[in-house]
Amino acid sequence: MAKDLQISERELAFVLEALAETENIPGDVVEFGCYTGDTSVRLAEQMKNWPEKWLWLYDSFEGLPEKSAEDKSGDGWAFKPGELKASIDSVSHKFKKYKLPEPVIKKAWFNELDPDSDLPSQISFALLDGDYYDSIKTSFELILPKLAPGAIVAVHDYRNAALPGSAKAVNEFLDANPNFDLKIAGTLAILTNK
Repeated sequence: MAKDLQISERELAFVLEALAETENIPGDVVEFGCYTGDTSVRLAEQMKNWPEKWLWLYDSFEGLPEKSAEDKSGDGWAFKPGELKASIDSVSHKFKKYKLPEPVIKKAWFNELDPDSDLPSQISFALLDGDYYDSIKTSFELILPKLAPGAIVAVHDYRNAALPGSAKAVNEFLDANPNFDLKIAGTLAILTNK
Protein backbone atom coordinates (compact mmCIF):
# COMPACT_ATOMS: atom_id res chain seq x y z
CA MET A 1 0.00 0.00 0.00
CA ALA A 2 1.07 3.62 -0.46
CA LYS A 3 3.89 4.87 1.76
CA ASP A 4 4.02 8.66 1.28
CA LEU A 5 1.54 9.42 4.08
CA GLN A 6 1.42 12.94 5.44
CA ILE A 7 -0.26 11.63 8.60
CA SER A 8 1.10 8.96 10.90
CA GLU A 9 -0.13 5.38 10.70
CA ARG A 10 -1.60 5.85 14.19
CA GLU A 11 -3.58 8.89 13.07
CA LEU A 12 -4.60 7.14 9.87
CA ALA A 13 -6.06 4.40 12.07
CA PHE A 14 -8.14 7.06 13.88
CA VAL A 15 -9.33 8.43 10.52
CA LEU A 16 -10.28 4.98 9.23
CA GLU A 17 -12.08 4.17 12.49
CA ALA A 18 -14.09 7.40 12.17
CA LEU A 19 -14.81 6.63 8.51
CA ALA A 20 -16.10 3.17 9.46
CA GLU A 21 -18.62 4.81 11.80
CA THR A 22 -20.20 6.57 8.81
CA GLU A 23 -20.79 3.49 6.64
CA ASN A 24 -24.57 3.63 7.13
CA ILE A 25 -24.86 7.43 7.10
CA PRO A 26 -26.10 8.78 3.76
CA GLY A 27 -23.67 10.79 1.68
CA ASP A 28 -20.28 10.61 0.02
CA VAL A 29 -16.74 10.91 1.39
CA VAL A 30 -14.58 13.98 0.72
CA GLU A 31 -10.92 14.74 1.31
CA PHE A 32 -9.69 18.33 1.12
CA GLY A 33 -5.92 18.29 0.62
CA CYS A 34 -5.16 14.89 -0.90
CA TYR A 35 -1.51 15.65 -1.85
CA THR A 36 -0.19 12.47 -3.58
CA GLY A 37 -3.28 10.41 -2.73
CA ASP A 38 -1.77 7.97 -0.24
CA THR A 39 -4.36 8.64 2.46
CA SER A 40 -7.01 8.74 -0.28
CA VAL A 41 -6.09 5.22 -1.34
CA ARG A 42 -6.54 4.02 2.23
CA LEU A 43 -9.96 5.67 2.42
CA ALA A 44 -10.95 4.02 -0.87
CA GLU A 45 -9.66 0.65 0.32
CA GLN A 46 -11.99 0.84 3.32
CA MET A 47 -14.89 1.96 1.09
CA LYS A 48 -14.52 -0.95 -1.38
CA ASN A 49 -17.73 -2.58 -0.20
CA TRP A 50 -19.72 0.65 -0.06
CA PRO A 51 -20.85 0.88 -3.71
CA GLU A 52 -23.37 3.63 -2.96
CA LYS A 53 -20.65 6.04 -1.76
CA TRP A 54 -18.21 8.02 -3.91
CA LEU A 55 -14.84 9.42 -2.87
CA TRP A 56 -14.22 13.07 -3.84
CA LEU A 57 -10.68 14.51 -3.67
CA TYR A 58 -9.72 18.19 -3.70
CA ASP A 59 -6.29 19.76 -4.04
CA SER A 60 -4.66 22.70 -5.82
CA PHE A 61 -1.84 20.36 -6.88
CA GLU A 62 0.25 23.56 -6.73
CA GLY A 63 1.63 22.98 -3.25
CA LEU A 64 1.06 25.15 -0.21
CA PRO A 65 -0.24 28.71 -0.62
CA GLU A 66 1.14 31.73 1.25
CA LYS A 67 0.58 31.70 5.00
CA SER A 68 -1.87 34.11 6.58
CA ALA A 69 -1.27 35.82 9.92
CA GLU A 70 -3.18 32.99 11.63
CA ASP A 71 -0.60 30.47 10.40
CA LYS A 72 2.56 32.16 11.66
CA SER A 73 4.54 29.99 14.05
CA GLY A 74 8.14 29.73 15.14
CA ASP A 75 7.80 25.98 14.66
CA GLY A 76 6.48 26.26 11.11
CA TRP A 77 9.53 27.64 9.31
CA ALA A 78 9.69 24.59 7.02
CA PHE A 79 6.30 25.23 5.40
CA LYS A 80 6.92 27.32 2.28
CA PRO A 81 4.69 28.32 -0.67
CA GLY A 82 4.76 25.62 -3.35
CA GLU A 83 5.94 22.94 -0.92
CA LEU A 84 3.96 19.65 -1.08
CA LYS A 85 3.26 19.98 -4.80
CA ALA A 86 1.81 16.88 -6.47
CA SER A 87 -0.03 15.91 -9.65
CA ILE A 88 -3.46 14.53 -10.49
CA ASP A 89 -1.79 11.85 -12.60
CA SER A 90 0.18 10.52 -9.64
CA VAL A 91 -3.02 10.28 -7.59
CA SER A 92 -4.96 8.63 -10.40
CA HIS A 93 -2.11 6.17 -11.03
CA LYS A 94 -2.26 4.96 -7.42
CA PHE A 95 -5.94 4.10 -7.72
CA LYS A 96 -5.23 2.11 -10.89
CA LYS A 97 -2.23 0.40 -9.27
CA TYR A 98 -4.31 -0.81 -6.33
CA LYS A 99 -7.34 -1.59 -8.55
CA LEU A 100 -9.60 0.78 -6.65
CA PRO A 101 -12.53 2.74 -8.08
CA GLU A 102 -11.39 6.04 -9.56
CA PRO A 103 -12.40 8.93 -7.29
CA VAL A 104 -13.77 12.27 -8.40
CA ILE A 105 -10.70 14.54 -8.41
CA LYS A 106 -11.05 18.34 -8.47
CA LYS A 107 -7.99 20.51 -9.10
CA ALA A 108 -8.56 23.95 -7.57
CA TRP A 109 -7.78 26.15 -4.62
CA PHE A 110 -10.57 25.50 -2.14
CA ASN A 111 -11.92 29.06 -2.41
CA GLU A 112 -12.40 28.50 -6.17
CA LEU A 113 -14.72 25.53 -5.71
CA ASP A 114 -18.44 25.87 -6.48
CA PRO A 115 -20.38 24.10 -3.70
CA ASP A 116 -23.23 23.29 -6.11
CA SER A 117 -21.23 21.75 -8.94
CA ASP A 118 -17.95 20.68 -7.33
CA LEU A 119 -19.20 18.92 -4.19
CA PRO A 120 -21.52 15.97 -3.64
CA SER A 121 -25.09 16.76 -2.61
CA GLN A 122 -24.59 15.08 0.77
CA ILE A 123 -21.49 14.23 2.82
CA SER A 124 -21.14 11.50 5.44
CA PHE A 125 -17.40 11.86 6.12
CA ALA A 126 -14.85 14.59 5.46
CA LEU A 127 -11.10 14.64 5.98
CA LEU A 128 -9.76 18.20 6.03
CA ASP A 129 -5.99 18.37 5.55
CA GLY A 130 -5.49 21.86 4.16
CA ASP A 131 -2.79 22.73 6.73
CA TYR A 132 -3.59 26.45 6.94
CA TYR A 133 -6.31 28.57 8.51
CA ASP A 134 -7.92 29.81 5.28
CA SER A 135 -7.92 26.34 3.73
CA ILE A 136 -9.55 24.69 6.75
CA LYS A 137 -12.04 27.54 7.22
CA THR A 138 -13.04 27.43 3.54
CA SER A 139 -13.37 23.64 3.67
CA PHE A 140 -15.76 23.94 6.61
CA GLU A 141 -17.81 26.57 4.78
CA LEU A 142 -18.11 24.30 1.73
CA ILE A 143 -19.09 21.12 3.54
CA LEU A 144 -21.30 22.44 6.37
CA PRO A 145 -24.56 22.71 4.40
CA LYS A 146 -24.01 19.22 2.99
CA LEU A 147 -23.18 17.27 6.15
CA ALA A 148 -25.69 14.53 6.96
CA PRO A 149 -26.87 14.08 10.54
CA GLY A 150 -24.24 11.89 12.19
CA ALA A 151 -21.57 12.87 9.66
CA ILE A 152 -17.98 13.00 10.90
CA VAL A 153 -15.31 15.55 10.02
CA ALA A 154 -11.65 14.74 10.78
CA VAL A 155 -9.25 17.69 10.71
CA HIS A 156 -5.53 17.02 10.54
CA ASP A 157 -2.99 19.21 12.38
CA TYR A 158 -5.41 20.42 15.06
CA ARG A 159 -2.71 19.79 17.66
CA ASN A 160 0.31 20.74 15.54
CA ALA A 161 2.26 23.73 16.90
CA ALA A 162 3.81 24.29 13.47
CA LEU A 163 0.36 24.81 11.90
CA PRO A 164 -1.66 26.87 14.41
CA GLY A 165 -4.16 28.06 11.80
CA SER A 166 -5.77 24.64 11.67
CA ALA A 167 -6.71 24.77 15.37
CA LYS A 168 -7.94 28.35 15.07
CA ALA A 169 -10.26 27.43 12.17
CA VAL A 170 -11.60 24.38 14.04
CA ASN A 171 -12.20 26.33 17.25
CA GLU A 172 -14.02 29.09 15.39
CA PHE A 173 -16.16 26.50 13.63
CA LEU A 174 -17.06 24.81 16.92
CA ASP A 175 -17.91 28.16 18.53
CA ALA A 176 -20.31 28.90 15.67
CA ASN A 177 -21.71 25.35 15.46
CA PRO A 178 -22.31 23.94 18.97
CA ASN A 179 -24.16 20.94 17.53
CA PHE A 180 -20.80 19.24 16.87
CA ASP A 181 -19.02 17.02 19.39
CA LEU A 182 -15.21 17.22 19.50
CA LYS A 183 -12.85 14.31 20.13
CA ILE A 184 -9.07 14.71 19.89
CA ALA A 185 -6.94 11.84 18.59
CA GLY A 186 -3.23 12.59 18.16
CA THR A 187 -3.09 15.86 16.23
CA LEU A 188 -6.55 15.22 14.78
CA ALA A 189 -9.79 16.95 15.70
CA ILE A 190 -12.71 14.59 15.05
CA LEU A 191 -16.05 16.36 14.93
CA THR A 192 -19.40 14.58 14.89
CA ASN A 193 -22.57 16.29 13.65
CA LYS A 194 -25.08 15.49 16.42
